[in-house]
Amino acid sequence: AELNAQGRAALVTFLTAGDPDPETSLAILRAIPAAGADVVELGMPFTDPMADGPAIQLSSQRALRAGQTMIKTLEIVRAFRQEHEATPLVLMGYFNPIYVYGVDRFLRDAKSAGVD
Repeated sequence: AELNAQGRAALVTFLTAGDPDPETSLAILRAIPAAGADVVELGMPFTDPMADGPAIQLSSQRALRAGQTMIKTLEIVRAFRQEHEATPLVLMGYFNPIYVYGVDRFLRDAKSAGVD
C-alpha cells in the first residue's frame, strides 16, 4: 500500500543463500535493503535446479559446495532479521528439500526465523 501511494512498484531482489559462501551471502543480504530493495527473495540451494536458468543453477552449486543447508539458510534469515525487521523476505526453492526437511518443521522453523 505504501509503494502504491508513492506511485511506484516494488524492487524485488534475488540472492541464493550461501553463495559464494554463507558469510559473504549474509553480508550481501544485509546490504540489499540499504541499496534500495523493497523485498528480498532468498533462494534455497538445491542439487537439481533444472527449472532455473544457468545463473541460479550455478549459484546453487556454489552454495552447496560451500556447505549450505536448509538449517544454514534459516540461520542466515535469522541473522538478517536481527538488523532488518521491516524488509519483507521470502524464500524461493524446490519442494524436495522442504519435503526431506519435513513440511511442518520447515513451516515452523521458517516462521520462527523471520521468513514472511
